[in-house]
Amino acid sequence: MSALCRFIHAEKADYPIVLLCRVLHVARSSYYAWREGEAARHARQAADDALAHEITVLHVASRRTYGVPRIHAELRRLGRRVNRKRIARVMRERNIRGVTRRKRRSLTRPDKKAKPAPDLIGRDFHAERPGIKLVGDITYLPTAEGWLYLACWLDLATREVVGYAMADHHRAELVVDALDMAYGRGNLEPGCVIHSDRGSEYTSTQFCE
Repeated sequence: MSALCRFIHAEKADYPIVLLCRVLHVARSSYYAWREGEAARHARQAADDALAHEITVLHVASRRTYGVPRIHAELRRLGRRVNRKRIARVMRERNIRGVTRRKRRSLTRPDKKAKPAPDLIGRDFHAERPGIKLVGDITYLPTAEGWLYLACWLDLATREVVGYAMADHHRAELVVDALDMAYGRGNLEPGCVIHSDRGSEYTSTQFCE
């Protein structure tokens, strides 16, 4: 029945619905019920996609540590009343996970000789306006030609990525290129705080300059 209704919906611009339903032996009430259900399904999918974007931004800002409970709490703090089971379903469908006990490949290689930088964020991952607080991280993606490394800078006010760079390495220039993009398009204010882990890419002379 769904296939016939989809065919009617695709051809209704060229032929009357009454004629199509009669030829295909589909009750008009059945077609209209299917059409209403299809519109509702599209609306739910669009809402899920929008929620998935919000979840992804919060997940990246937490350095991929937030699971369902903390994502749910953060959304509530931001005024989004979303059912916890729905959040769990959307995260599961898109393979968004928090920190687990399983050992994973880490990109953080601290430089023991580097002078520790002060933590200006203080675990306060919120900003009153764009351009005053950024968080950065590097992740890696498997490809047919090897690992692809992605460096991002995210604005904590808008929860949007304002700078990124990709390469087949994760040397200091990767995060510098991403920061250059953020500087060029992120409208950063003087004194903007940038926060990252203590990996050698972020403590290198090239980055600090």
